[in-house]
Amino acid sequence: MSELRLAVIDVKPGAAMESQSGLQMLRPRIYGAYAEPQSKKVAAIVMHPTSNFMGHYLIQPLAERGICCMGLNSRYAGSDAVLLMERVLQDLGAGVKHLRSLGYQRIVLIGNSGGAALASFYQAQAEHLTVETMVDGDPAYLARDDLPPIDGIALCAAHEGRSSLFVKWLDPSVVDEDDAQAADAALDMYHAANGPPYSVQFLARFRAAQHARRERIETWVWSSLRQLRATSGAPRDQAFVVHRTHADPRCVDLSLDPNDRAPGSVWGDARAVNYAANALGRYTSLTAFLSQWSSASRADGPSNLAKTGVPIFLLTYTADQSTFPSTRDAWLAAGADRIRNVDIKGGNHYLAGQPHLVQEVADAIAGWAQRAV
Repeated sequence: MSELRLAVIDVKPGAAMESQSGLQMLRPRIYGAYAEPQSKKVAAIVMHPTSNFMGHYLIQPLAERGICCMGLNSRYAGSDAVLLMERVLQDLGAGVKHLRSLGYQRIVLIGNSGGAALASFYQAQAEHLTVETMVDGDPAYLARDDLPPIDGIALCAAHEGRSSLFVKWLDPSVVDEDDAQAADAALDMYHAANGPPYSVQFLARFRAAQHARRERIETWVWSSLRQLRATSGAPRDQAFVVHRTHADPRCVDLSLDPNDRAPGSVWGDARAVNYAANALGRYTSLTAFLSQWSSASRADGPSNLAKTGVPIFLLTYTADQSTFPSTRDAWLAAGADRIRNVDIKGGNHYLAGQPHLVQEVADAIAGWAQRAV
C-alpha cells in the first residue's frame, strides 16, 4: 500500500463569510490526500462540491495501478449552505495546478456522484471560459489561469447535477414552506393511496407540481435578493430552509427507470430522509441556491460535458438507488462519440460492502486512463 500524503493548497479568497473560520477566510486553503505510484505518468483528482473525499475508495487502488489519485476537498467541505459552484471551480483548478507542480503532465478528473457535474462544468470552462459573474450578478473573478484544462473525465455513479437532482427530488406535496409537516395528500408519494405502484396520471401531476414548487421558491429567492440589494445597509445574502427534498418515486417504485436497485434511498428509508433535519439542499442561502439548486445554475452535468473535447469514460453502477438508466442515457447523449460506458454489475452508489467492485472500477479507470490520455 502506498503512503498517503497530505496536500495543503492555498486558494483565492472568495465571498465574505463563506466560512465561520476567520483563518479560512483570511488565508483560504483546501486539503487533499493522495498516494503516488513509482512513475509519474498519469494523475487523477476525485472531488465533490461538499463531501469529504480525502478517504475516497479509489485513492489506494489507483495508486496500485500506476495512477496517482488525489481525493480533494473544496473550501466548502462539510457544508454547502453558502456554496457557489463557480468558486469550487477555482478550488479544483488549484488541485490540478498542484499535481502539475508534482510533475504530472497528464491529469484526469474522476467525477463520482455529485462530482460528475463539477468535473464537466470545470472542463467546459477550462476549454471556453464564459463565466464572468455569479448567477446573482456579483463578479466571479474567474481567470483562465485558474482553470488549467485536463486530459480526460471518468464518471462513476454520476448524478446529472445539483439543479437536476433538486427538481427531481423536491416534494411537491409541501403546502407551506414554513411547515415541514404540512402536506397535500393528493400529491404525497408517501401516502399509501397514491402508490407504489404509481399511475401515469399521478406521476404527471407529481412532476408538474415539482417544477411548480421549484418555480415558487425561485421566484421568492429572486424577489428577496432584489429587495436586499435595493435596501441601503442590508446584507447581500440571507439563509433559508427548504423542507422535504427527497421525494423521487423511483426510490420506491422499481418499475420506474428500472435497474438492479433495492427499494429505498442511498441514505436509508426514503420517507425518513425526506423529513430529516438534514438532506439535499435543506440549508442554503439565496446566492448558494441560485448557483447550486435553481434552474439558473450553470453547473448542469450533461450540457457542460457536451461542450468539452476530451475523452470520457462512464461507469454505470447498476444497483444504484439514485442514478438510473435515464441518467446513463443523458451522459451518453452528451458525450456522443467521445464517451464509452461500462456497467458495474450490482454496484450500489457508494460501492459500500463491495470491495471486489472497487477493484473492478479501479481496473477499468486505470486501463482507460493509460490508453486514452
